[in-house]
Amino acid sequence: MGRDGPGSILVGIDGSTSSLRAAAYAVGMARRQGCRLIAVYVRANPPALLPLADTGGRAALTSVEAQDEVEKELRSTFDQYLPQLGVQAELVVRSGEPFTELTAAAQESHADAVIVGRSAGMLHRIAGSLATKLVRCGKWPVTVVP
Repeated sequence: MGRDGPGSILVGIDGSTSSLRAAAYAVGMARRQGCRLIAVYVRANPPALLPLADTGGRAALTSVEAQDEVEKELRSTFDQYLPQLGVQAELVVRSGEPFTELTAAAQESHADAVIVGRSAGMLHRIAGSLATKLVRCGKWPVTVVP
């Protein structure tokens, strides 16, 4: 027979406050449900026009350094706290566009639910946020954490 409840939960994290809240919510849910947690950090590729505007290459380097720092902090947090909580979790790091990478990771891991933080960007209210795109995709139950 099948399980009652999710077998795996995927959470998108990017180091923002809302994504860290989403991660905390996902950890609690995975712990209560006794399921696997897959946290996905998507490293954004620098914009294609950035090298044209930045003759010294410093902006692209700063972006990469910032993403390295976020990844390092996330790995440290995972290694330090999750074993104590008894949650089977893994951190997956991907590069690309967040919607594309999260949906691909959810399909590959056979996620039963997706959890993301609310977008704080003004542009997302016009163009559509990651959470809205995931809900419209309609392949998994999506929880948006404020």
